[in-house]
Amino acid sequence: MKSTKLITVAVYALYCATQLAVTAQGTFQNFDFESANVPPSGPEPYGTFVPIGSALPGWTAYLGAGQLTQVGYNSPTLGTATISLMGPTWNSFDPALPGIGIIDGNYSVVLQSGAVPNSQGLGENASIGQNGTVPSSAESLQFEAVAIGPFSVSFAGNALDPVALSSGQGVDGMTYTLYGANISAWAGQTGELEFTSDFNEHFPYLVLDDIAFSTQVIPEPSPITLTGVGVLLFAVYRRFAPKRP
Repeated sequence: MKSTKLITVAVYALYCATQLAVTAQGTFQNFDFESANVPPSGPEPYGTFVPIGSALPGWTAYLGAGQLTQVGYNSPTLGTATISLMGPTWNSFDPALPGIGIIDGNYSVVLQSGAVPNSQGLGENASIGQNGTVPSSAESLQFEAVAIGPFSVSFAGNALDPVALSSGQGVDGMTYTLYGANISAWAGQTGELEFTSDFNEHFPYLVLDDIAFSTQVIPEPSPITLTGVGVLLFAVYRRFAPKRP
């Protein structure tokens, strides 16, 4: 009898944990990018690409308005627009690309806006998006990121306004920021959640991980806060932007 009760408690605890995980993501999936199904074969050379269904299950990837069928694997670039999954065999550090690596777990994704071969424009944004339903109890959307340059987040075509909540140290030693954005107006609604590295001449990028919905209330950013963020981003550009001849 006693063992039966223990089993019942264990099963119930597992059920509750599963329900909490489901609630944290709503009907979305692979918010931590750990569902990747790519071969851990060793350090991959630059230019390795894999099907998006293997690298980023549940997600759609875009360069500008163009949808991608493949994304890079451990293949960040220097100025070319790309989306790349960073995996456990990534062991390089390029001072021209500070902060690109793994924030948590085995995988993170990097969105790099930049030049696109044969494109009619000077450059393109890099985005990933996923359709799903926001939990009805959600007050905020939170995610960990290394942002070098401007980025944007939207739900169902509505721009969100992320604010920095805290910072931490990633698996690869880089400093990341925990961001939060008010999403209470769309609680219970279905639409596409999209993250974008917005193009400019400095070729910015966004390393992204551990997305989650939360019941934590996030205040809207004030004009003073936004000004401070702008000054900080400009300082980062000046520090890491390639020197012009």
